[in-house]
Amino acid sequence: MQSAVWPAAVLSLLSLAVFAALRYHQHHSMVDMLVYRAEGAAVVHGQDLYAMRLPGWNLAATYPPFAALLFAPSAWVPAATLRIIVMFLNIGLLAVAVHLSVKLAGWSGRRYHAAAVLLGTGFGVWLEPVFTTLQYGQVNLAVLGLVLWDMTRSDSRTPKGVGIGLATAIKITPGLFVVYLLLTRQVRAAAVSIGTFLAAALIGWVALPGASGSFWTRYLWDTRRVGEVQLVDNQSLRGVAARLLHTDHPGSAVMVVAALVGLLGLAVAVAAGRSAAALPRAEAWGAVATAVAALLISPISWTHHFVWCVPLLVLLAAEARTWPARCLLAAVSVAFLSYAMWLAPNQDGRGLPWSWQLPSAPYAPVLIAVLIHLGLRTRQARRLPPVAAEADLILQRAELESIH
Repeated sequence: MQSAVWPAAVLSLLSLAVFAALRYHQHHSMVDMLVYRAEGAAVVHGQDLYAMRLPGWNLAATYPPFAALLFAPSAWVPAATLRIIVMFLNIGLLAVAVHLSVKLAGWSGRRYHAAAVLLGTGFGVWLEPVFTTLQYGQVNLAVLGLVLWDMTRSDSRTPKGVGIGLATAIKITPGLFVVYLLLTRQVRAAAVSIGTFLAAALIGWVALPGASGSFWTRYLWDTRRVGEVQLVDNQSLRGVAARLLHTDHPGSAVMVVAALVGLLGLAVAVAAGRSAAALPRAEAWGAVATAVAALLISPISWTHHFVWCVPLLVLLAAEARTWPARCLLAAVSVAFLSYAMWLAPNQDGRGLPWSWQLPSAPYAPVLIAVLIHLGLRTRQARRLPPVAAEADLILQRAELESIH
């Protein structure tokens, strides 16, 4: 074990050193971190949270009031110092996400777990969603960690659901995991999630009643505050359609298609999650498919929201036993390492040539392919007779033991 850890540590440190050098020369402002800091300052000074605009950027607060309360301490930290703190914190959160992803994939306790976490952290910074999260000073890795923490906990643990509840109170979209928990009959965890979310929302309401009233009745439904749909940053199905149709308002037909894809993704997630007797890593696949569905159907899913590529790649790597599975792993890896959308001639997505439509939207196609792959695999696993399914599970676990 030690012989694997030291080379992994050296390679990880070398990769992080190159990343740090690149970040130093790029001089990124961590603009989202500055927005969070401005939100915290608005709370501290009793200003109107949702009337606040970040000077020079004209960016508004888009998260619930509870999140702004969490950002309040940053108001007292100088921006230059805060950038360093947030960068180290996010690298640490990436390590936590890799650790939990490895655990979720069933590699917990393996001989090379520590080496895998070191390598995943050192080289994970180059995945576009992770790189952009670090560049903007985003909270995505914290939200990812909260959800993964819940999904790696036993159903018998009473606090399971706290992480999902907190993540939802911060960023809303993880709320789809509550639906997943309910549909997979994890009722207690779903109840804990809902209770945690309501408690956090209540804290926000008591501390910031005016802002809470405005957010939950008006601003939650106003996607214009988040950004323009056509931007190449937006990798949701609605963003893809907006660029294809050259409009910020793709229409109700696109919304219906996105909703159908979301329902399909959630159905695949639930089917996988309820197939533990036949499908290896059923809960892991259910969690990842739920995240994929949420990302695809959201009106705006910026590239940095797709940090779920970390557990997805770990899962695909764990199950790359056949050539089709290896090809899917390669396609997903290329998509999340390509940065293709940032090479598009029009970053605002307007008037994008046909030849750039697919390169500007690499995430949606590969994630839909993942859902189709998982759906077919789950269907096949559930069709096997009980004895054959159990034999297949034993065989796959034995093969993993021999590899890892």
